[in-house]
Order: sequence, then C-alpha cells, then structure tokens
Amino acid sequence: MTYEHPRASVEIDAPIEVVWRVMVETESYAAWNPFVVRAETAQPAAEGNPIVLHVTWANGGRARSPERISALDAPVVGEDGVGAAYLAYVYEGWPARLGLVRGVRHQRLTQRSGGPTRYETVEEFSGPLVGLAGPGRVTEGFRRHAAALKARAETLVNESGLDH
Repeated sequence: MTYEHPRASVEIDAPIEVVWRVMVETESYAAWNPFVVRAETAQPAAEGNPIVLHVTWANGGRARSPERISALDAPVVGEDGVGAAYLAYVYEGWPARLGLVRGVRHQRLTQRSGGPTRYETVEEFSGPLVGLAGPGRVTEGFRRHAAALKARAETLVNESGLDH
C-alpha cells in the first residue's frame, strides 16, 4: 500500500525572519502551536541536536516523538532576490531504529521581495509500517500547525508595527 506524504502550506503576511524566529523558538510552542504543543531541545536549537516533539492529535490523543535536527538554515536572500530558510528533523523512535517506519520532516520558507512568506512542510515517510504512523492524522496536524504559525507570525508583526 502506498501513502501520500503528509504536507501542508500557507502564505503568511510577515517577513521571513519573523516566521523563522517563531519556528526556532521551540520553548514558546505551547503558546501558539496546537499540534506540537511542546518541543524539548537544547537552546538555541542547533543542527545535530536531539529534539523531542510532544504532539496532540485532533482527537485529543497525545504522542511523544524523538527526533534529531538534521538541518537548520536561517533565512538568506539569494541572487534571485528570494529569501529562503530550511528546518528539518529525522524521526529516531524505536520503529525507525528497527527499520519499520522512517520519517524526515522538511519545513521550508520562501519570500519574494515585498511578498508574503510561504511556509511548506512535508514528512517523507518510508518503511513497511508507514500506515501505523498515521499519515492522514499527520497531515491534519500539519494543517493546524501551519494555520497557527501564520496566526502567530502575523500577530507578532501587527503588534510590533513591522512592515509585512
């Protein structure tokens, strides 16, 4: 059986630097994130650090997901004038250690000059027990996460009076 990789995206009326700050200030997740309600990692977050995600599913169920930050690329503006940032982590739970379910979550930000910041996330699942990882419920969680990230970043911009 094949599954679609869980994904979500949203346009955010905030500078890429503001959205990035919200993403990497993991100690503040409880204040805004309905999906990843807590993220335990050394501060500041750094590539190679373990990170434990505490997620809440739409049905109220909870799970703890041990991961490792595999990429943490702060916003930079390329020669094309487009800002980009990238955060990724790799699932390290016992199903991954046994080769049953592997997962890599990618989170990308892009912003054209003067435009909104685009947030995109996808989880690349593989392994024989991917169905047990619940790709559908992960997609739903990613959608809640993306909507809350948008609301949080836009609120910060509006409160600070920054240009979007």
